[in-house]
Amino acid sequence: MMIIRPYTDTDEQGWLRCRVLAFLNTAYFDNVLQKKAHYDRPSIELVAIEQNKVVGLIDIEYEETPRTICTAYNTVGGMIWHVAVHPDYQHRRIGEKLLEAALKEAKTAKLTYLEAWTRDNPPIPRWYEKMRFTQKYAYHHLYFDETALEKYDLSVPAQVHPMTMFAHYTGSDPDVLNRASRRHLCMCYVKRII
Repeated sequence: MMIIRPYTDTDEQGWLRCRVLAFLNTAYFDNVLQKKAHYDRPSIELVAIEQNKVVGLIDIEYEETPRTICTAYNTVGGMIWHVAVHPDYQHRRIGEKLLEAALKEAKTAKLTYLEAWTRDNPPIPRWYEKMRFTQKYAYHHLYFDETALEKYDLSVPAQVHPMTMFAHYTGSDPDVLNRASRRHLCMCYVKRII
């Protein structure tokens, strides 16, 4: 039987394993954490537990003053920094149940909306849309390997030899996009809380 409860420090290794495995076959495969984030502001941190194992997680850091974390509206919001379901437990509505539990806490905290950023990995935007989030903004994450970097004049000291680069790109020049070794559309999804 699965339960959803607040995260505790003893969950950290299970939280990390769940997140790494959930992200492994997505566009965020290279976003590996060695420690769970701790937040300066108030947060909603929940885990789904089955057989004493973390099988899902959601972390939302939220504002007390508008636009100190989120950008969509001039009211207080919460940023979904992490939401993941262990691959062996996917397609069982665990992510949906975590979001429902987090929304109850968000209402208690008087948040007016949630904001989440994700890449163009097809199942993920579809999940946000199913959960009644709407896309608000987008820009690109660009990765450049050594060959791609040769096309750019980077102002770095002579002793520094960039081998790879990650960049945010807010433009739309196809030449810039095509120079990247790998690119992803990074999209902001927003859900109003009623």
